[in-house]
Amino acid sequence: MAGTNGKQKTVRDMILSLALIGLAAGFIYFLVPHDDHAPDLPRVDYRVELLTARRAASYPVAAPEGLSGGWKATSVRFQGEDGDRWHLGYQTPDGQYVQIEQSTQKRADFIDDASQGASATKTTEKIGDRTWTHYTGGRYDALVLDGTSGSTTVVAGTASFTQLTKMAAALKMS
Repeated sequence: MAGTNGKQKTVRDMILSLALIGLAAGFIYFLVPHDDHAPDLPRVDYRVELLTARRAASYPVAAPEGLSGGWKATSVRFQGEDGDRWHLGYQTPDGQYVQIEQSTQKRADFIDDASQGASATKTTEKIGDRTWTHYTGGRYDALVLDGTSGSTTVVAGTASFTQLTKMAAALKMS
């Protein structure tokens, strides 16, 4: 019966070791700081890129005017070699993302790319003097304005349609 006692000690020692390791792992977990908040994105100044795009693009380039201070520009680029593609990204006051995308690329491909795979709905919305089509699904929801001097304009992002509408209403094209 001496062999049985040795096996019991081995199992007991293994369980105690696992418990000790679990306690140590839990202690380390609580010591390590956890930040579940989105990172604070730096504000970018897009004035130079906007002037460059407005001089180089074959269409009136859109940029917002009059948004509240809670809206923060976070990314900008103009790619003249890629269908005169204009991008301006914003963080909304509630931390969501909205982007303005314009291009003379093939309409269907451009909308699919800019809206991250959203599909057209039958809903249209008159914002100012322009009619926008709602796109939903995919990663982003979007508002699409077609045919502004041969270009397509997309306002898309993780924000609600209310926020997308605010951005579309603030757009000035020149």
